Order: sequence, then C-alpha cells, then structure tokens
Amino acid sequence: MFAEYTQLDAVGLAELVRTKQVSAEELVESAIAQIEKYNPRLNAVVYSLFDRARAEAKGELVDGPFSGVPFLIKDLLSALAGEPLQHGSRMYRNYRPQQNSELVNRYLATGAIVVGKTNTPELGLMPTTEPEAYGACRNPWDTRLTTGGSSGGSGAAVAARMVPMAGGGDGGGSIRIPSSACGLFGMKPTRGRTPVGPAQAENWHGFAIEHVLTRSVRDSATMLDAVSGPFPGDAHYLGKPDVSFASEATKDPRALRIAYSTQPILPSERVHPDCVAGIHDAVTLLRDLGHEVIEDAPNIDSAGFARAFLVVIACHTAAGIRTAEDLVGRKATMEDFEQKTWLSARMGESFTGGEYVTAVGKVQAYARQVVNFTNNYDVFLNPTLSLPPQPLGFLEPKGVEAALEQVMLRLPVGRLIKNTKMFDQAAAEVFAFIPWTPVYNVTGQPSMSVPTFWNSSNIPIGSMFTGRYGDEATLYRLAGQLEKARPWADKAPPILK
Repeated sequence: MFAEYTQLDAVGLAELVRTKQVSAEELVESAIAQIEKYNPRLNAVVYSLFDRARAEAKGELVDGPFSGVPFLIKDLLSALAGEPLQHGSRMYRNYRPQQNSELVNRYLATGAIVVGKTNTPELGLMPTTEPEAYGACRNPWDTRLTTGGSSGGSGAAVAARMVPMAGGGDGGGSIRIPSSACGLFGMKPTRGRTPVGPAQAENWHGFAIEHVLTRSVRDSATMLDAVSGPFPGDAHYLGKPDVSFASEATKDPRALRIAYSTQPILPSERVHPDCVAGIHDAVTLLRDLGHEVIEDAPNIDSAGFARAFLVVIACHTAAGIRTAEDLVGRKATMEDFEQKTWLSARMGESFTGGEYVTAVGKVQAYARQVVNFTNNYDVFLNPTLSLPPQPLGFLEPKGVEAALEQVMLRLPVGRLIKNTKMFDQAAAEVFAFIPWTPVYNVTGQPSMSVPTFWNSSNIPIGSMFTGRYGDEATLYRLAGQLEKARPWADKAPPILK
C-alpha cells in the first residue's frame, strides 16, 4: 500500500498524482487494501467496483481536482449506470439504473475513481445504519456503536481511511449525523446547491440534498466548488456561487455574531452531558478566536413541528414504495421491506392529499420562524446529536412496543394512529436522538457538523453550525479557522491502531 495514503486528504493525494509522485493505480490498490482489511469488521462497503476502478486507473485519467483519487458513493440516490442501486432494501436487490444521476456525473468529472458503494439504512429512513438486507455498519471508534445514518457506511469508510472522502445525502441530518458519530467534517449545503435530476426533481419535498463526508474542510469545499450548480428541471434552482468555497476555507472569518443553544428544537427528553460539554468547549474556543457568542434559541412548537415533519416523511415513504414497484416491475409485499418502513408507509397511505399539503404548510411555517431567528446572527450553534453514538440496535422496538408494531402492521390502523397520542409518541422517539438536524433540512439552510470534541471514552462529539441561506462561504471560513485552531485530521480511530 502507498505509505502516505492514510495520512493525506483527497486534495493532497490528487496533487501527488498530478505531479507524478504516485500513480492512480497505486491509490486505487491502497483503497482496495484498506477496504479488504477493515470492511469485514465494519461493513461500510456493500458493493465493490474494484475491477472497474482498476481499469479506470490504468486508462487516461479525467482531468479534475480529484484526478485519480479513490471515492465511494452512497448506495442511495446516487445512480451509477449498470451497477446496483439497492437503497438498503431487499426490494431493490436486482435493480440497476440505466443512467447516472447528474451528481454522479459531476463526481466523475472531478477525476475521482469510484471503488464501491456504501451501506445505508433502508430508504435512508433511520439515523442509524442497520439495514436488515445488508447488515449493520459498525463505528471505527468502537465497533459496538452506531455510525449514525443514513450515510453511515460513508462515515465509517472515511474514518477508517478506506477513502479520503465519500458521497452522502442529508434529508434529516444524514451527512451531519454520521460525521458527528465518526469524527468527520460534514457539510449539508443550501437547498438547490447540488443537483438532483434527472430521475427526480426533488427528494423528500426538497428536504434532502447530497454532498460528501470528509476528513478535511478543503476536500468538502473543493468538491462543492466542482459539483454545485443547477440542473435543468430541478425543483430548487440555486445558481453557481460567486466565490470559490475552497478559497474561502483558507481565509479567517471576520468576528462573527454566533448564537448557541443546547435546548432541543424538536422533542427530546434530555441532552447528554457530553454533548452539552462539547458545545461549551466550542463556545470557549469561538470566544478565544474573537467571535461574539450569545446563548439564544428560537421559540417554536416543537411537538407541532415534529408531527408535521413526520407526516411528510411517512407520505414520502408510501410514495417511495410505489416508486420501487414501478422500477422493479412488481407489486411490493410486507416481506420486501423492513417492518418499520412498511409501517411508516401504511401511516403515510392513511393521510389524505389535503392533510399532506397541510403538513407541508405547517413545516414551512415553522421553518420561517427558525429562519427569522437565525437571520439575527451570522451562525447558530447546536449539538449535532443529543447523545453520543449509541450501541447498535438502540432504535429497535422492544417488548410490548415490538408486539404492538406487529399488530399494527396487520390491521387497518393508520387512521387510529394519527388520531391518538401514538403518533406523537412515534415522533418523539424518532427525534430523541436528532432534535436539531431535521430542522435545517426544512429551512434549507447550510449546516455543518465539525469534529471539535471527543469525550472521556475517546468517542467523537460533533458541533453543528448553521448559516444563513446560501452562505456556505461563512461556514467554510469558520470551519477552516476551527480546523487550524483544533486540528482533528490526525485523530485516528482505535481500529487503525
């Protein structure tokens, strides 16, 4: 294996290829060696493209900022023509799209070489990566723990130095959650910043957007420079930025006015002391760097926000199963999907079109309240998660709850669920671990998880910074400053030692 492969970021590796100090073939073989060594313990990569990658590395390389650098794409949304797109689901086992998604085209245009596809929960629904069809993904910092989700396979792969960066998508926190759990940098760009088409015009009513998980800030910024810009027909159309994000990441920000809060926006019973300590540590660091930091938070109906968001996602899950039927060419059964996915879809089917539109209007109204608050500041700081990475299986129903799910799956209870406290209870359970991240999917604001803190058990705890709409530049400047002040790239998980 190329000796410096695990020390350098993607920009650094690309520079070695450009100056002919190392070949793309050497990098690809290094990536394959890392995957073969660590994937049996982590289950981060669910489909390998080694032969394809080797052939590309031997041929004429695409001239781009990541020419010759190994890359992994998430096995959800990111379509690579002729290769499986499994969405973490049994239903999609034999599905192979016939065209690339536009974002994959742009990844390939950077010169990156795709070596495989990463693990994800079924349809990207859960904030932990434990699909029944492909098995749980394990955290390199402690293999008993979750990587988060839904880009958990990408998070584990980058943390374990299989590749320097990997693709992800974020519909409720799915880039930021695994970035926090795996000690990485993860930027969710502004809605419309990266392309969606051609298969869809938007995902999850515009809540979901794709980008990458990285170890360095400059890798994330450089990739966003390369792939950003509108695609004809996308529902959300944000023009190419006027600045280079990679250039902005090298500049210190002016003194910023930053609000912070550890109080959950969505329902959550408590915030773990480690997550609170991480924010207090970040606040001290920010003040030392010359920023004005003020404790403040928006005042919104958290239960109402959670309820409306869950209605939207349940309806999209129901629609997702219908889409799967169209693509696979047969009717879905309960055996094709996990119990929680099927139940979510049944809940979604129980809502009328009018109820769906009402829920969309409500989440948009709550989003405006949040945006009006955050516009008083340059940046808003929260914990990325309310808990440190939890043991695998922590979100699985147990005992009476599991038995009740079995009954609900077989009875026409959708309307009963939505008219009782059961629906609110379900919402509270979903958001207990992630009471902040989905909020910024609804608002569409750029939001990043930064690995500024490790707890006493040497487990990473992310800090989440959210900026004004369209202002990734401020976030990248701040991230670059934090990276210099509190370097994290050399922190290696125990599995590597």
